[in-house]
Amino acid sequence: MSTRSGFLLGISLDKRPVIDSYLEVSRGHSSRPCTAWNRSHTMENRSSQSGVPGPRPKNDTLSALKGVWTREQEVLKSRLVLQDDFSWALGAKVSDSNESLDLKISPENEGNRLRYVGGVDLSFSKSDPSFACGALVVLDFDSLEVVYEDFCTVQLTMPYIPGFLAFRESPVILNLLDRVGRKKIDFYPQLLMVDGNGILHPRGFGLASHLGVLADIPTIGVGKNLFHVDGLSDAEVRLEASKSDLHAGETVPLIGNSGRVWGAAMRSHDGCKKPIFISSGHRISLETAIDVVKRCCRHRVPEPVRQADMRSRERLRILNHQAA
Repeated sequence: MSTRSGFLLGISLDKRPVIDSYLEVSRGHSSRPCTAWNRSHTMENRSSQSGVPGPRPKNDTLSALKGVWTREQEVLKSRLVLQDDFSWALGAKVSDSNESLDLKISPENEGNRLRYVGGVDLSFSKSDPSFACGALVVLDFDSLEVVYEDFCTVQLTMPYIPGFLAFRESPVILNLLDRVGRKKIDFYPQLLMVDGNGILHPRGFGLASHLGVLADIPTIGVGKNLFHVDGLSDAEVRLEASKSDLHAGETVPLIGNSGRVWGAAMRSHDGCKKPIFISSGHRISLETAIDVVKRCCRHRVPEPVRQADMRSRERLRILNHQAA
């Protein structure tokens, strides 16, 4: 993986991001992860999952916070790469059948093929909606078996602010990436799938893009719902996908009023009517992102994100049981 020197907030954007530097400048909203049921503090409440929006900051504070975050993301966005920028080889598909998506790697690229794909997600306690568990899983790309997992629990003190998911969740995920880099560097993911959007975002810089730039890693955004972006709406896209009679692995491009292609809606398998929404995060093209997601789908959601979601939920269940 290439190494780039960062300039924003004094962060080094190398293979193992300097997480502490980012957490120190959390704009007054500390995001120090904790590892036990005794929670510390941090970030925001995910109302979309908990249904509890929580207390909102005063309007002037909220406006100032949004302004700071928007400016910070504009600086990060200047570093965004939307073409394939990685050293590993994906390989060509030998078969387009649903049963076989084998890879054909040339001998010279065999030692540099894509081996490890990461997935990240945060889940929230039903009994305490302010308590969350972040999960990072790393899967073997060929077998889709989990070879590494790690968790981080946090107490959320801020409400969810629409459009600024990255500032709530990225510190936890960056911490998990830092830990795998320190503990199990051989399993450090070559590619990260994120339960959230990449450029398919009102400001063109969602969680997957934010994480990708900060961690300097190729990222793919995988959304289950669609933002209203450039004239695109969830209902209209779902209707279009339904009219197109998509089969497993087929996609519909998400083209906004401006003519820009923001991503793609894909039907994961024939038994699932609801599409998922794929977008480039960082250092990967949309075409390659779609190809990778197809190869990782056993169910509606690609396996790296699905495993991160299931395992974070299970960890929360265990913690709730222990605390009872």
